[in-house]
Amino acid sequence: MRDTPLSNCEKHFLLKAIQEKKRLDGRQTYDYRSIKITFGTDYGCCIVELGKTRVLSQVSCELVPPKDSRPTEGIMFFNVELSPMASPAFEPNRQSELLVTLNRQLERCLRNSKCIDTESLCVISGEKVWQIRVDVHVLNHDGSLLDAASIAAISALSHFRRPDVSAQGQDVTVYSPEERDPIPLSIYHMPICVSFAFFLQGSYLLVDPCEREERVMDGLLVIAMNKHREICSIQSSGGIMLLKDQVLRCSKIASVKVSEITELITKALGNDKKVRKEGGKFGFAESMPKVRITTLKRDEAPVEMTDVNETANEILNGTETSTEPYLYLKTHWGHCQF
Repeated sequence: MRDTPLSNCEKHFLLKAIQEKKRLDGRQTYDYRSIKITFGTDYGCCIVELGKTRVLSQVSCELVPPKDSRPTEGIMFFNVELSPMASPAFEPNRQSELLVTLNRQLERCLRNSKCIDTESLCVISGEKVWQIRVDVHVLNHDGSLLDAASIAAISALSHFRRPDVSAQGQDVTVYSPEERDPIPLSIYHMPICVSFAFFLQGSYLLVDPCEREERVMDGLLVIAMNKHREICSIQSSGGIMLLKDQVLRCSKIASVKVSEITELITKALGNDKKVRKEGGKFGFAESMPKVRITTLKRDEAPVEMTDVNETANEILNGTETSTEPYLYLKTHWGHCQF
């Protein structure tokens, strides 16, 4: 990663502001940035905006042979992509440490927590199962990538519909959406990641750090939890030692934030379902604010043009008595209002 380091003045300013319980965007210590969830025209496509952080998640499926160790279970696969469009620090076609961390955390949060009924993805035991693939694309990086990625992934999985199938012996028939309605996935719970940044050896704590705050933090604690207050995964990085009381405090804060985010996801899914059922317009284009672009008007101020022609002729003909004609012209036009 080609990360541009912060200057000592910026670091000192950020740490000083954190000590005074102030943040760059005006938030309080435990405040989350605004979250916006938008679904695409196809099932399983979702964009999440967490402040200026934007993440796109796309879910797809295909029939594949199952794993030998689990012949009656479907397969979950996660893939995260960091595009140079999201941040100058991301290099194309290169596997960075951040990319590996995001992939592993998503797998622990969603796959290892058994939030999806993988046995319902089995078509023919030992022969055919559904493989659910979740592609997460980071569109803009402004901190808390794992939080935004987990929200986008679980929202896209909840929105996704797989084709209906029927099996006769070893023959499998996949039906199109026109023939049979697609089937949603069986989701038990919604695990969501909440990030906590620690500063000055754990003396100060911030929820949902932005990109600049992440640069000066000493450590990061990520807790994945569902609305039932069940911890699905927990990960600490940065090399700082956290006390038991600090971890318990973060878990209590995470339970509140997860409940709020889960309610927001449920509301967004309900609105999308209602619009589709009523035959309204939906998708990313429809979610954009309707701003009417009109012709720009230029403000014009009155300009005093009295005796301008006569004065200009006097200067050109050399009849002006002033010994500094250019200075006179500058002084005269200085009274004009443009």
